[in-house]
Amino acid sequence: MNETLRIQQSHRSIRDYQDTPVSDAMLDQIIAAAHRAPTSMNAQEISLVVVRDAERRARIAGLSGGQAWIVKAPVFIAIVIDFHKTDLGVRKAGQTQLIHESMEGFGVAAVDAGIVLGTLITAAESLGLGVVPIGSIRRNPQGMTDLLGLPPLTFPLVGLCLGHIKDDMPLKPRMDIGAFRHNERYDASGYAAAIDAYDTTIMDYWQKIGRSDGTSWSDNLGNNYKTVYFPQVRPVAAMQGLLNDK
Repeated sequence: MNETLRIQQSHRSIRDYQDTPVSDAMLDQIIAAAHRAPTSMNAQEISLVVVRDAERRARIAGLSGGQAWIVKAPVFIAIVIDFHKTDLGVRKAGQTQLIHESMEGFGVAAVDAGIVLGTLITAAESLGLGVVPIGSIRRNPQGMTDLLGLPPLTFPLVGLCLGHIKDDMPLKPRMDIGAFRHNERYDASGYAAAIDAYDTTIMDYWQKIGRSDGTSWSDNLGNNYKTVYFPQVRPVAAMQGLLNDK
């Protein structure tokens, strides 16, 4: 196994960070790696907002539901869908941008943002830093949009905390890889057994790390997927001009 694969296969979310700042050199290398991540049609419709100021990180934490690790981590990176940037290019070409009003547009931007997020994670971990993705920047997307100064045709999709690790974490177990990898055709015949086994495995993991509030995979999804847990995403995206009606 080469070093890149070792890093990727040993990923774990880190929520406790040292006070030590992330150096400019480190951060520049991480951002440069993400800058080279592929985007569909070379649209480059993703932008990053890097937040290092402690007071602003505290405000982000509040908007995200009070996650203390956003305050602890010396760097927070917001990954932003940026059809404002592409609109400028489309206008220069004498055309009218339409893609931002479609499900395809939001979908492809979400894919490209995910690629950027994965690249940031691997780059940061290759330098010995810890990271944790933050999806809850979508909890209050209007507040996040205002805080980051985002123009129309943009949307704050996901964030990433990064910093030097204080307390490490063991690898969280995953469901059997047979419920992830499908050869030639999709096959869900083993899902029920895999879910049963994983519910037991993850409860053992919570007990091992002393998480008395840990729930099974099924119960966790049941508690969260029974609702649209961030209901402001659609209306705020629409107000930003990302209508998704085409």
